[in-house]
Amino acid sequence: MLLLTLAVEQVVNGLFLGAIYLLIALGLSLIFSLGGIVNLAHGAFYAIGAYLTIVLSPALGFGGSLVAAPVLVAVIGLLVERFLFRRFYRADPILSLLLTFGLAMVAEQALRMIFGAPPLPYAIPQALRGQIFVGDFVLSRYRLAILAAVIVAVACVWFLLQRTTFGRVVRAGVQNPDMVAALGISLKPYMATVVGLSVGLAALAGVMLAPISGVHPAMGAEVLTGAFVVVVIGGLGSFWGVVLAALIVGIVRGLMVLVYPGFAEAAIYALMAVILLVRPRGLLGERILRFE
Repeated sequence: MLLLTLAVEQVVNGLFLGAIYLLIALGLSLIFSLGGIVNLAHGAFYAIGAYLTIVLSPALGFGGSLVAAPVLVAVIGLLVERFLFRRFYRADPILSLLLTFGLAMVAEQALRMIFGAPPLPYAIPQALRGQIFVGDFVLSRYRLAILAAVIVAVACVWFLLQRTTFGRVVRAGVQNPDMVAALGISLKPYMATVVGLSVGLAALAGVMLAPISGVHPAMGAEVLTGAFVVVVIGGLGSFWGVVLAALIVGIVRGLMVLVYPGFAEAAIYALMAVILLVRPRGLLGERILRFE
């Protein structure tokens, strides 16, 4: 019984990390699927969201920062899309990769110059501290609240992409942008909105993880690799593929912490390798004409 209790607690902890990966991976998948840009700067937006939490919390509190920080980062994302990304949609993907790598380095050094290199602590809000006891299971109140917030955020993104005119144009643009252009629809405003939404989700993840991991300039680079793993496992262009991959990665990592902690991080990369050998397109990856 004790082993089962520990396993459930570790799975919940793994799902929390998987939920953070999910918010970042969704944005990565959307930007690449629609614009063809491998956004290595996505982790920088995540870090900026975490730092904005520290800046805004004294005035707005954690709840206010949870809303304001992603909105401000989304505005930054719109500016980056307008003046940088838009120049590379039709270019060789390696150029956008170099651009976003440089942007990530600039953002990280800027955060280090403004806030310093040492990690900045950020306490869990008083209302969300403590544990919830469900029988023999002890679950963190904060982690459960964040899991609920991620579910709401992902549900809103799904509704936007699947049940609105905006989402239908975006999905058509992912599959065949030339056909969309032939119909007289410009994808530029849609791409700008997708970038703003995507980096806003990354910032939301940064706000949520700030009280758990602390806030430091390199935190974006640390989480970005895991998010890329989720995108690769889930499959390019698949909303539910990314969601499923995040759940699997979270569960595998959580259980490996219990079984063999030293292999927990490596386990998700081994999982990615196995899935790519069996299904190179990912679990639910879609066929995207312009990438084939």
